[in-house]
Amino acid sequence: MWFSRATFYRQLNLGVLVLVLVLLSWQAFAQILRSEPKPISPQQVYMQPVAGLSFKQIGVFREGEKEFTVPWVVFPLLGGHWGLGPTFIADACSVCHVQAGRGRTLDNAVITQQLLRLSVPGEGAHGSPKPHPHYGDQIQVTGVSVGLKENRKPGEADVFIDWLYHQVILADGTKVELRKPKLRIENLAFGPLEPDVMFSLRNTQAIFGLGFLEAVPQASLQAIAQHQKTQGLNGRINYVRDDIQRSQAVGRFGWKAAQPSIRQQTATAFLGDMGVTSSLYIEENCPPVQTLCLAMPPGNRPELLDYNWDQLEFWQAALAPPPPRNQKSPQVQHGQLLFEQAGCAQCHLPALKTGDYPLLPAIAHTTFHAYTDLLLHDMGEELADGRPEFMAGPRDWRTAPLWGVGLSQQVNGSTNFLHDGRARNVLEAILWHGGEAKKSRDAFAAMSKDEREAMIHFVNSL
Repeated sequence: MWFSRATFYRQLNLGVLVLVLVLLSWQAFAQILRSEPKPISPQQVYMQPVAGLSFKQIGVFREGEKEFTVPWVVFPLLGGHWGLGPTFIADACSVCHVQAGRGRTLDNAVITQQLLRLSVPGEGAHGSPKPHPHYGDQIQVTGVSVGLKENRKPGEADVFIDWLYHQVILADGTKVELRKPKLRIENLAFGPLEPDVMFSLRNTQAIFGLGFLEAVPQASLQAIAQHQKTQGLNGRINYVRDDIQRSQAVGRFGWKAAQPSIRQQTATAFLGDMGVTSSLYIEENCPPVQTLCLAMPPGNRPELLDYNWDQLEFWQAALAPPPPRNQKSPQVQHGQLLFEQAGCAQCHLPALKTGDYPLLPAIAHTTFHAYTDLLLHDMGEELADGRPEFMAGPRDWRTAPLWGVGLSQQVNGSTNFLHDGRARNVLEAILWHGGEAKKSRDAFAAMSKDEREAMIHFVNSL
């Protein structure tokens, strides 16, 4: 078919225009690639990806971030994923882990960024704590009811934290006020709690850097535990149930290291904290006595879809720890020396190394600085919750990572440390240490004010 000269020139001009637009678009895209990354807000320092992610991995990371913030609602309401409840604590991951940070304790309010574990004497499946027959393994403070404009209703009970205060006097005469929680449980919906019920108040933990902790080889942790015995310590691995592999595994996550993997921890939190089922935990969290809970129709089956579970797992694994700060400060350097002299670095190990990590090869065989050994230690009677969990005894707690603690205030306003949030700052957290850590605690308490401040500045710089 022959074109007229006018048609030819129109086609030519159109082609030139398209070519120009393509070139301009490519220039704009290239400019974006060359441009400096936008500065992040102070509140977002816990939510940044590790370096070295591919374009595809960045996409998965962003989708996981969306799943972290998306609300869950009751079928057939709109505004989020279907599947909330029937009983729950929060309706999104980000409600408790604000900006991926730790919980903040509030006075005169039902707990929302903490949870209350409970169990009865005896042993549950595979050595786990034995759940209460009417309330399960944690109190759900909220429930749902379909058909109402506002679908929330009272849950299993209301849980409040009251505080008991006392004063300690340090070697130089400095007085420090400490507090510990006193639980107040009201409006129990399914009968009273027996005197032998065991409780453990748990504060929300920060969730960055989990991939590094998951990638430390089991053999490394065993070697650390063996070495600590030569130092008079008794660090131990908590061997727990891996429900995914249906076997025993090393516990790494949670205050007593009771979860073996990011993936299982995620599914457990969805079921316990939001009432959302997964392909791992397919049944609703409804003890037999809770008949209305059992009658509630599910949003889906499962409610957390596997591909969203995959995205959330990857997002958590790929959250980068914030870099340390002020490392050249003389005060910070002096504080580091005091930290080591007091023996704190025996459990809060300055460095660990990852092994193979197929989920995120970018962090495989990498040395990192979380300041933990991932082991259980006896922390003394004052910090005991009286509740065993697999191989963790009533006085045992996993060594908490210290990286990023100095940024907690700017992330979400929380400086609540230790398993129940009793410590309002690093000073109080150290002074609560007992058991295997008592010697280090006493060394800190015997320091001068300037020395204590230097050591606290060091911890806050990590």
